Amino acid sequence: MPATPGVASVLLAAAAAAVLGAPASAPWAPAADPEPVTIAAIGDSITRATNAAGWYGDHPSLSWSTGFNPLDGLSSHYERRIRARPWPWPRELNVAAAGATIADAPAQARRVVGRGAEIVTFLLGANDLCAPSPERMTSLGEFRSDLETAMAVLADGLPEGRVYVASIPNVHRLWLLYRNDPVASSFWRLGRTCPSMLDPANTPRDRFHVFVRQLAFNYVLADVCSAYPRCVFDHYALYGHEFTTAEVSRLDYFHPSLRGQHTIAEITWRAWSVAGESAPSG
Repeated sequence: MPATPGVASVLLAAAAAAVLGAPASAPWAPAADPEPVTIAAIGDSITRATNAAGWYGDHPSLSWSTGFNPLDGLSSHYERRIRARPWPWPRELNVAAAGATIADAPAQARRVVGRGAEIVTFLLGANDLCAPSPERMTSLGEFRSDLETAMAVLADGLPEGRVYVASIPNVHRLWLLYRNDPVASSFWRLGRTCPSMLDPANTPRDRFHVFVRQLAFNYVLADVCSAYPRCVFDHYALYGHEFTTAEVSRLDYFHPSLRGQHTIAEITWRAWSVAGESAPSG
């Protein structure tokens, strides 16, 4: 099996995905921004903090993006960017949904626009990879089209907003982490968890197919975001992180644990700050 890809692999995926074309330039333009008071999150079960606590279900108060749980040391983007700000009272909106795919991004974007969010975090794509089989993953063309539609909704509806796009965490890394753990394998098999990658019956060719598709998806996220001056990509930082067992929920051996949520918040915070954004300290 291939190791976690380096720069060369990312560039290879970029060349393959580039044939799909890039979106036309959008009406966002850099501007001097006031301190934001509203943050919204577009995403899937990762952003809903599914199974991040000690019991099953969604725990949005533990979300890396919009969560508020200072006693557990979460340090979400909401806590860092918004909650610490004085009056007017800060607001947050988490429209992420467990099971969401990139096809759900336009609808989630419209909900975010309806609330007039000033900061939007975007983390979608894992469920487009985690199909019943590698052959049923979302195509690159569909992925780009739905992403472009969502970004256009945000650009038109939030001309002064900022959108922060995270790369998809490395699902192949998760397989490497637990491939010899019989308990994790049992959870994956019984729960039909990301079967395209994690089904123990998969062949090396199956997993490599998913591995390459993820490289291409992350390239498309970077490429589409780059067309919008008010969009910031994490430069593959979240994809490149090698999650540890402590950062993965023991309820399903798939979703981030509370420590994993904190890690995602920290990684994206650093990446987006390095990308040139004036991030408040926190």
